[in-house]
Amino acid sequence: MAVELCLLLLLLFCGSTISEVQPIYKPPPGTLDFGFVPAKTYDTGAYHEPGPIGILFKTVHAFLYLVQPNSFPQDLVRKLAQQKFGNTQGDYQKAIYYEIGFIVSTALGLLFIFLLPLVGLCFCMCRCCDNCGGEMHQRQKKNADCQRSCFATLLFVASLIISVGVLCAYAANQHLTNQVRGAKKLVNSNFKDLKIFLNDTPAQIDYLVSQYNTTKDKALSDLNNVGPLLGSRVQEQLGKEVRPALDAALTMAGAIRETKEALENVSVSVEVLQEGTERLHANLTVVRMHLSNTLNDSACSVAQAASTCSIIRNSLSQLDINANFSGLPGVSSQLAKVNEVLKTDLSSLVQKGYAAFNDTPDLVVNQTRNILSAVPYIKNVLESIGSNITTFTNALPVQKILADFTIYLTQSEAYVQEYFPLVEQYDFYRWLGCLILCCMVVLILVFYYLGLLCGTCGFDKQASPTTRGCISNTGGNFLMAGVGFSFLFSWVLMVVVVLTFVTGGNVEKLVCEPFEDKTLFKVLDTPYLLNKHWKNYLSGILFKNPNIDLTFEKVYSDCKENKGIYTSLHLEHLFNINEFLNITMYTEDVALKIEHIQINLSKIILLDDIGKESLLNFSSSGLQGINFAAYLAEINKSVTKVDLLSFANDLEARADQLPKGALENALKGHANNIRMIHNQQVVPLEQAMKYVKARSTLNQSIRLLKRTSSELTAKVKNVIGAVNTAQFLINNNASLVIVQETKKYMDTIVGYFEQYVAWVKESIATEVAPCKPIANVVDTAVDIFLCSYITDSVNTFWFGLGGSSMFLIPAIIFAVKLSKYYRRMDTEDVYDDSSVSGTWHFTL
Repeated sequence: MAVELCLLLLLLFCGSTISEVQPIYKPPPGTLDFGFVPAKTYDTGAYHEPGPIGILFKTVHAFLYLVQPNSFPQDLVRKLAQQKFGNTQGDYQKAIYYEIGFIVSTALGLLFIFLLPLVGLCFCMCRCCDNCGGEMHQRQKKNADCQRSCFATLLFVASLIISVGVLCAYAANQHLTNQVRGAKKLVNSNFKDLKIFLNDTPAQIDYLVSQYNTTKDKALSDLNNVGPLLGSRVQEQLGKEVRPALDAALTMAGAIRETKEALENVSVSVEVLQEGTERLHANLTVVRMHLSNTLNDSACSVAQAASTCSIIRNSLSQLDINANFSGLPGVSSQLAKVNEVLKTDLSSLVQKGYAAFNDTPDLVVNQTRNILSAVPYIKNVLESIGSNITTFTNALPVQKILADFTIYLTQSEAYVQEYFPLVEQYDFYRWLGCLILCCMVVLILVFYYLGLLCGTCGFDKQASPTTRGCISNTGGNFLMAGVGFSFLFSWVLMVVVVLTFVTGGNVEKLVCEPFEDKTLFKVLDTPYLLNKHWKNYLSGILFKNPNIDLTFEKVYSDCKENKGIYTSLHLEHLFNINEFLNITMYTEDVALKIEHIQINLSKIILLDDIGKESLLNFSSSGLQGINFAAYLAEINKSVTKVDLLSFANDLEARADQLPKGALENALKGHANNIRMIHNQQVVPLEQAMKYVKARSTLNQSIRLLKRTSSELTAKVKNVIGAVNTAQFLINNNASLVIVQETKKYMDTIVGYFEQYVAWVKESIATEVAPCKPIANVVDTAVDIFLCSYITDSVNTFWFGLGGSSMFLIPAIIFAVKLSKYYRRMDTEDVYDDSSVSGTWHFTL
């Protein structure tokens, strides 16, 4: 079975034959979706929960630990397996030391078996001679009631302990029978999982093989579109230099247009603001002149008005405009030069450069005929690889081996189904025998309990030993019957206890516990243990190579974790399948062709000389010569030097200080004229949308021009330099970029197969033919059937039955003692009151 299973597992690996390609460059390829390997869920849960009786099992385990606390004797077992046990005197000493607990317990059991029947025989003969309590005479004692109560209590306690023991034995007996009856379902579940394991494996193999088509189709799809895909890659690489250069040139073209708009805005805004301030300046000049003439009047020569007129005269200089836009230099020359630059449509030239660069894929396709000529060859390579996989897989006798294994499995299942009723029948005999043993103890208990019941209920303190009632006498007889059956049955019970104790206890300590902590596997994995010529027995059986490190423990652990059987059994040691998919040799010719590629992309013109000249003309348009500080200074000034309303109010207040007359009235008239100028001219200049917008536009435009003119020459040189660098890259280094991108492209194609390789390996390791059913079979046979069902139940049975048997000894003693107080005696002691000294007489 192991050899056939091995061959089956080899098929799994053969179905996933793949090579390990070592590419020169490994870019992250496009992710392929291979889906999920078809798999079904295994039903068997190789775990047994005993339920409430598990408490008894743990108690028995604790008792066995007390009997045998020593660790598993690996060395002794190895020597025994290698037939070297006994070569040294120390081996027997170690064995005795390990088994000392069982030896002592067995010796005590054998002593019980031989002595108790002998003691019973002697006891019986002694009583027949009216000794050992056989004389039907009871001497009166002052503490008779106390002794009777004490013996009754002790017997009752002993009987209870015996009852608990027999109940434990019965529960273990019934538990084993129940588990045997339910074992058929577990066996069928294991067979079902093994069938799933066999039936799903071919489908999983076919699925792994079929997914090569997914890889191949993706690779062929990319190869069919080699021109656009490769051209796009080349364009992407060149674009790292070209696009920023073109973007900078396009940005500069936009800056030229913005500069023109800004210059126009400056020219228009200055004209608007000049118009308003010139009118205000003229009106303020007229007011200042008239006010000066008024102050030159003779009335100002009067002592009372001289100082006031002098103050007013000194403030006349404030009646003037503050922001003088008329003095700002014009920008007409700069605007003319920029308009001259704009006669060349720089944006259109840059867009032509974009369009020429976007034609790169077409140029690459037209100039890479040698790569395209290699595409059919590569397609043939991929097809041949797929054919090799299919041919190699079909050449293996997958169906034959699976059919043979399925037949073997079907025959095994039929064998189990045929003989399972026989197992149940023999288990019934075993159950019946154990039940009879329990009934022996129960019969003794019945006599003891009836004796206690009748004796206690029928006992009369007033009655003398010779006049005791029938019920009390019957109770005593029951007790003696229980004693008699105890002598008859106890040695039989103890024989069964000793045999099951020695067998079940050693199975628990030598098989179950080592299996649970995997010590047993370590022993099996000992080099040269099972075969003195093989270092590793399992690899010797499967691979005929005992030097391969394959252990029972590792295989069991991997299968327990539901890993693939290929990983668990290390089937890679059977076949070297790399040669079937080694495509490295096929790619060498393609690589040689790629190295000699010559690409000429000189037709791509990013920006011609006219565009570059336009940029240079823009840099020399004279923007740097604009006096931005003067513009910003005038923009930030107020309209007038002084607030005209405040000036008018102050003028009117000073006029009130003058003597009443023409001078006062004239000054107040001038104050009203100033207020009128403020309301009609200053307020519109400050608030009217026309002037506010002009001022704002002028502010923004001047600042824009200032930013644009800042290091304009250097900026233009940088743009032209970037364009020239990108153009040089296209003209001189395009072939190198093409070669690099072509290699990356081919490595991407190879990367698809590397994904396939990695996916197949991962699937084989974890998903294809997961060997959990094999571990379940081992767990079911050893952990569940042998240890949990049989050994635990047998150990609990002898534990309960042995405890009951041991307590039969004190029960016999207490029952014999107690029966004397319940049975009707033939003679009794009578006290004579007439006697001076006081004497006892026997009364018949």
